[in-house]
Amino acid sequence: MKKNKLSPLLLLLSALLIVGGCSNAGPNSINSNDKTTSKQTEIKDPIKKSYYIFDTIVQVKVYDSRITDQHFNEIEELLHKIDAEMSRTNNTSELYKINSNAGIKPVQVSEETFSVIQKAYDYSKMTDGRFNLAIGPLVSLWNIGNEGAHVPDQAEIDKLIPLSQYDLIELNPDKREVYLKQKGMILDLGGIAKGYSADVIAKYLTDNDFHSAIIDLGGNVLALGQKPGGRKWTIGIQDPDLTRGIPIGNLKVENQTIVTSGVYERFFEEDGKYYHHILDSQTGYPVDNNLSSVTILTEKSVDADALSTSIFSMGLDRGLEFAEQLDHVEALFITKDKKVYITSGMDEVLEMTNDQYKLMK
Repeated sequence: MKKNKLSPLLLLLSALLIVGGCSNAGPNSINSNDKTTSKQTEIKDPIKKSYYIFDTIVQVKVYDSRITDQHFNEIEELLHKIDAEMSRTNNTSELYKINSNAGIKPVQVSEETFSVIQKAYDYSKMTDGRFNLAIGPLVSLWNIGNEGAHVPDQAEIDKLIPLSQYDLIELNPDKREVYLKQKGMILDLGGIAKGYSADVIAKYLTDNDFHSAIIDLGGNVLALGQKPGGRKWTIGIQDPDLTRGIPIGNLKVENQTIVTSGVYERFFEEDGKYYHHILDSQTGYPVDNNLSSVTILTEKSVDADALSTSIFSMGLDRGLEFAEQLDHVEALFITKDKKVYITSGMDEVLEMTNDQYKLMK
């Protein structure tokens, strides 16, 4: 028997998209042509806008009465621009053009696309392929999170593993060119593009003098500045065994981003076994370890996005060791037997709230 599971985020927030698709900028908003040079006006309840892009719901909450519909429209334009450049499935995107020319010729791309590919390549190299931007052939084969997800034949997997290696990517920074050396290779930026997008939104808001906001891209959360009144934000850490909204604990943060990778995000069931979306490019199968999720706390969402995937793939011991070596990065691991392990600095911001989970010291 085969059964696909949709992300709990989509189930929870689909209604939000229907009723909250428009911003609720009120009568106190400034003229839409004003780029906000006046003093920030904090408000208790956020003015927010929801978008559906990158196959997920994006929500931007701004705690400032000066935010306008034009600002939210410009944020939407930024998101669509990123999607138009970096989508693997959009046949007009720069990434699609790179993949279509695999084994044929280099492709020149925009500065933004090249910078994200370069960042993804650097993380692929730094993590020995635990994060792997060349994982596209295997992602397409398994198709997890979409209709038709299934366990492929071993012969199909064996055929695609050699095409899913990041060291077959050739980058030319001077010309901003990307070349995939083997026909059939596919770059996939799904493990980093949402984080990059959160950083882009944060920069747009701060450039326009907005300094108190929550940016949420399908669970990739960026807490900009502080809450109104100068308090830190409280961000919950999802219980992997339950629907979104029930945390195992909370993080008190400001000007930081929190990104989680877990087995519950996208998966399917076949013959009584569950297969999640985090793939190992060496075996061609979903990563098999004792972890349910890994949460990364750091300063840039693009880094947190890549690190959550790669550190999850490393497993508990290697992942803890790796995270401890990184500056301004903290990590939280939840195992399948409901134990919680953290890096040394996470203890300063973590408050456990669920007695079903045990913090291991």
